[in-house]
Amino acid sequence: MPFTATPTAIADVLILEPKVFGDARGFFYESFNARDFAQATGLDVRFVQDNHSKSAKGVLRGLHYQIQHPQGKLVRVTQGEVFDVVVDLRRNSDTFGQWSGAHLSADNHRQLWVPPGFAHGFVVLSESAEFLYKTTDYWFPEHERSLLWNDPAVGIDWPIDFKPQLAAKDQAGKLLREADVFESSLRASA
Repeated sequence: MPFTATPTAIADVLILEPKVFGDARGFFYESFNARDFAQATGLDVRFVQDNHSKSAKGVLRGLHYQIQHPQGKLVRVTQGEVFDVVVDLRRNSDTFGQWSGAHLSADNHRQLWVPPGFAHGFVVLSESAEFLYKTTDYWFPEHERSLLWNDPAVGIDWPIDFKPQLAAKDQAGKLLREADVFESSLRASA
């Protein structure tokens, strides 16, 4: 198996760790293989879009989601390190309003599966970070929402001792009690 899938505190959110082949020349690993992804996760997903961002230290992006056209995301870091966070926004879920986080870096090669129905964001811990992710649906700006990154009701324990740099839309994120959420439990497959 080219990678292992391990559930986080929220069972539908998975950490994927690839088998990395390395020697004095460098390393190689498969970052995605549909057959192996389905076998390791039990999910049959179809990715339709790849996104790539670069951010400076202290930038916090998120917590984003689409209320219509919810996206599943397979996220990873190719340069630097981030603390990546998801929040369950599926009202009928046993973990509604709960969060899970993971350190993703170019060194640990970890990926995170973010199911549809979750808000997602990250903060850059290194001098800069390049963040890549696949999505199961296209971006629809009219359906994009932002959950407030520091909502006390969610209580995310961001591993930072600085005020993060935020986009205007993230500064204006909604509290969980005011946010548009998913009324039915979405299936993890897309």
